[in-house]
Amino acid sequence: VNSSNHHLTLFCLCAQGRYAFKLLNDLFVNYTNALRPVEDTDNIINVTLQITLSQIIDMILTTYLWIRQVWFDAYLTWNNTDYDGLDTIRIPSSYVWRPDIVLYNNADDQFSSSMETNVVIRHDGQIMWDQPAITKSSCKVDVSYFPFDAQQCRLTFGSWTHNGNQMDLHNALDSADLADFVENVEWEVQGMPAKKNIILYGCCSDPYPDITYTLHLKRRASFYIFNLLIPCMMISFLAPLGFYLPADSGEKVSTVLLALTVFQLLVAESMPPSENVPLIGKYYIATMTMITASTALTIFIMNIHHCGPEAQPVPAWTRRFILHYLARICFVYDMGESCLYSRERELSQQSNWERISQEEGNTCLFHQQNILRNIEYIANFYHEQKATQRRNGEWRKVAKVMDLFFMWIFFIMVFFMSLLIIGKVV
Repeated sequence: VNSSNHHLTLFCLCAQGRYAFKLLNDLFVNYTNALRPVEDTDNIINVTLQITLSQIIDMILTTYLWIRQVWFDAYLTWNNTDYDGLDTIRIPSSYVWRPDIVLYNNADDQFSSSMETNVVIRHDGQIMWDQPAITKSSCKVDVSYFPFDAQQCRLTFGSWTHNGNQMDLHNALDSADLADFVENVEWEVQGMPAKKNIILYGCCSDPYPDITYTLHLKRRASFYIFNLLIPCMMISFLAPLGFYLPADSGEKVSTVLLALTVFQLLVAESMPPSENVPLIGKYYIATMTMITASTALTIFIMNIHHCGPEAQPVPAWTRRFILHYLARICFVYDMGESCLYSRERELSQQSNWERISQEEGNTCLFHQQNILRNIEYIANFYHEQKATQRRNGEWRKVAKVMDLFFMWIFFIMVFFMSLLIIGKVV
């Protein structure tokens, strides 16, 4: 029994092979693939287009697509009962007429990204052509919100020579098929809807239909958050702490600006060229501007702190605004190493010197004038030293108050800039 079934199967296959060969010869006796397969040249041939997105390879949009085109050929029909019930045959696509559907916004310089595959011909004349293709299309990229940006890339398919009165296009589905899509490490596909358009060009009065697939992409920002954004935020929060360092430490002017410059170069390398400044680029520029300003202010404050004996007295408005008002806000009460003596102590010391001079004058009249001159010189020198110390102490207090004041100002600026960036992420 098994042997008889095996011979029967071989006989059927051989019979179908003979009928398929006979069918192929009968179909293409008077057939040409150079003309539209319609019985009347006034008739419109309908082509159904379906796109299956398989993979995103690169941006400027390189995609791997499965393109399915379905149409009816009026000359490739047969009665399947005459050919032992043969419903379909598969032949090379070059044998039949094919619609000249191309990607309008093609960016490939070779135009050879498609593969020559077989077509499936049904007995009623329906032809289905499944063709894998790697397409390169032009896509306008807006990096204003990089790395939290979303892009819309359009793929427009249409006939290159046939107008709408000769060949019409129809959507097989409302959107591209994403069932077999291979996930991309950088982009998340949110959809690919299809829309049919009928365009009237200025050169011709005939309509030209096309089908436009809009690929909605959203960038996966986790890589940029952990490698570019978070390090930048950490460096930004380090910059205001430079104001908290003592002026005598010698390390207040740091290399934070150099580190941010290196990160800025990394951002520039990972972005496509665009006329818009990205969000992370604006954040880096704002942070670098803030650090530059903090470095300049640090140098200015260190100059105030290290003012020498030739320093002028603190102006009245500075003493009133900084030493009294801002010092209370910044909780600066002590003078550190440059504490000043009170005015009463100076007066008491001056009276002591006068009393000593009187006692010396009473005990030794002969040396009175010399002793008084020496005592007057020592007293004047002491008063000048105390005045210099008082001025230097006031200027150092001014520098300390300015350090703390600008530290909090820059902390608030960094906090709000980081909050703005996090708000864009959410």
